[in-house]
Amino acid sequence: MNESAESSLHRHIQRTAFAYFDYETNPDNGLVLDKNAPDWPASIAATGLALACYPIAVERAMMDRRTAAKRTLATLRFFKASHQGEEEDATGYRGFYYHFLDYKTGKRAWQCELSSVDTAFLIAGMLAAAAYFQDDTSEERQIRELADVLYRRVEWDWLLDDADRIRHGWRPESGFIPFDWEGYDESLLLHVLALGSPTHPVPPHAYTHWASTFSWKKCYDIEYLYSAPLFTHHLSHVWLDLKGIQDEFMREHGIDYFENSRRATRIHREYAIDNPLGFKGYGSHCWGITASDGPGPATRVIDGIKREFFDYVGRGAPYGVDDGTLAPWSVATSLPFAPDIVEPAVHYYVHKLNLHDVHRYGFRSTFNPTFGEPGSPCGWKSKWHCGLNIGPIVTMIENYHTGMLWQLMRGVPCITAGLRKAGFSGGWLSEESAA
Repeated sequence: MNESAESSLHRHIQRTAFAYFDYETNPDNGLVLDKNAPDWPASIAATGLALACYPIAVERAMMDRRTAAKRTLATLRFFKASHQGEEEDATGYRGFYYHFLDYKTGKRAWQCELSSVDTAFLIAGMLAAAAYFQDDTSEERQIRELADVLYRRVEWDWLLDDADRIRHGWRPESGFIPFDWEGYDESLLLHVLALGSPTHPVPPHAYTHWASTFSWKKCYDIEYLYSAPLFTHHLSHVWLDLKGIQDEFMREHGIDYFENSRRATRIHREYAIDNPLGFKGYGSHCWGITASDGPGPATRVIDGIKREFFDYVGRGAPYGVDDGTLAPWSVATSLPFAPDIVEPAVHYYVHKLNLHDVHRYGFRSTFNPTFGEPGSPCGWKSKWHCGLNIGPIVTMIENYHTGMLWQLMRGVPCITAGLRKAGFSGGWLSEESAA
């Protein structure tokens, strides 16, 4: 069967993005560069996303199964053998891992934090790999065994505060980070994994506490569970099939998290059409604001208006930081939720603005039409590709076309256990119970 033009473009974008994991991964330890900038460290989130992408690469003939299994096994072996301790240069502690690791040695980089949510992305990638590599070979058996050991080793309950809320993380120099997860964000996956742990689970009210901080808003005549950066409506959906299942919060509002992400996607487009701050380029086919790199820090007077531009910041819409910086990758990863508005925007970014094929791995982090050379439709463009952006492109295109990763994770017992402990029911969870 011939693919449509749209499907062919999706596969082209997916294949181009996956090349990042092919070339920006250390084959000895499986660590993936956070971004392809000089002297930059690896990130555990990018590594977790790579693990989730290898099965897709096999099925889409981008990597043979044996190579994917070897790469996966090298990653798992590294984390199993890596030093867990309170030393400042360890790789992790109590089953968690530092956000950034030296690409070559795997030791902590930049005095960064032991990260709860980034560890969750890493563990989810391991569990996805274990769910896929089910052949009765020595390598694939080891993948399954090591993924189970590494998940069981995470002491999720250690990061609880006195009110049983999950903290952001820990540093050996100063102890626990004085922030817990509050407000709807990318930590839904973290909560599910922590609840479903067979060894160190958090109590169900840890999820209830988190959900009690949610904010329901109405924007552009659309009601939804608010979170400003577009990526927060995507990252948990990389692994979790949230269509048709509801927790207590969503039951009260009569939708599910998949529908919520669809609404958030539409609100981002409406915001770009409205363009309340008057930035260049924004429109029905040019949108997508999320946490990302930017052209700042800088202040410039442009067309008589004093503008402040930022570097990396948690951009978002309609009430988040907006300095005219757009992230095409965040639009591509919205494909499962609203293909009718995503496909024209992706086509515009690829064919009209030429933001994809001129770069080695496709879409770079961001661009800013307001900041840059006068007359340039794109203005400033980020120099770098980021693993945290690349992974969702590969996985969400696949989820849109085949649901492959969602189906894999639906068969992982700790995922279904965690969802049920969070109060989710209905849809495929009810079918699993009946079976």
